[in-house]
Amino acid sequence: SLPAKLINGGIAGLIGVTCVFPIDLAKTRLQNQQNGQRMYSSLSDCLIKTIRSEGYFGMYRGAAVNLTLVTPEKAIKLAANDFFRHHLSKDGKKLTLLREMLAGCGAGTCQVIVTTPMEMLKIQLQDAGRIAAQKKLMAAQAQLSSAPAGAAEPAVETRPTATQITRELLRSKGIAGLYKGLGATLLRDVPFSIVYFPLFANLNKLGQKDPNVKAPFYVSFLSGCVAGSTAAVAVNPCDVIKTRLQSLQRGVNEDTYSGILDCTKKIWQREGPTAFFKGAYCRALVIAPLFGIAQVVYFVGIAEFLLDLLPKHRA
Repeated sequence: SLPAKLINGGIAGLIGVTCVFPIDLAKTRLQNQQNGQRMYSSLSDCLIKTIRSEGYFGMYRGAAVNLTLVTPEKAIKLAANDFFRHHLSKDGKKLTLLREMLAGCGAGTCQVIVTTPMEMLKIQLQDAGRIAAQKKLMAAQAQLSSAPAGAAEPAVETRPTATQITRELLRSKGIAGLYKGLGATLLRDVPFSIVYFPLFANLNKLGQKDPNVKAPFYVSFLSGCVAGSTAAVAVNPCDVIKTRLQSLQRGVNEDTYSGILDCTKKIWQREGPTAFFKGAYCRALVIAPLFGIAQVVYFVGIAEFLLDLLPKHRA
């Protein structure tokens, strides 16, 4: 049922995000830093420096936005894929690869309604620590080289909350402000779903002894991990472009971009083609368990169990 699908998708998203959010934060910071202004050299270096400068919970900055919106996002994505698969297989025949890809395309298109504003707000909060640390380092270096003895330390910059960012965007740009980077999000999420859903479905079928019986949970988990990491790496260039376009604040001497083509051109010319795969392994580490957990929860059917308890409890 649709309520069960939405509940399963929501629970899956909440569990997955809680487990992998620090890696996602590192991915955003690694993707946003440009040549000449590198604060972090690797995933572990980023997490260690984040804990030292912002504390343990600094790794979860922006998590509240994700935890709030990931439920509708994952629910829409998984339920939409099932919806399109059902309607594309009305003739009772097995779905062809093309139709599986079309179903994934539809799911990826539907989810951007929630994904774009969620990613927009999350990126501002995740990257705020990197920009603050960079400005503090630059100020300290300038003070050491030119400031007289006893000069006052630079003021600590306050970081905005998700609510403050939302209000400012709505005030200055309207609802379109929350959908900045919509085109880049579509370029990432539609190909991701086209790759992910058919790959998952076919891997999951390998673990089914009977077509009418669900695959064991570990098969669904491993299928979700493999399909998720493969699709994540495949679309990482689009994710780098989306992250750069959705970042409202820039570090010292960092480029600004007017659109997808301008961003692509500048990254290629100034940072080289390898820059499009910044954070690729972080994204694979995020997506693999995230979608593994999502598929286990979704296919095991926790919601069906919970919904079945309601009538019994009332009785």
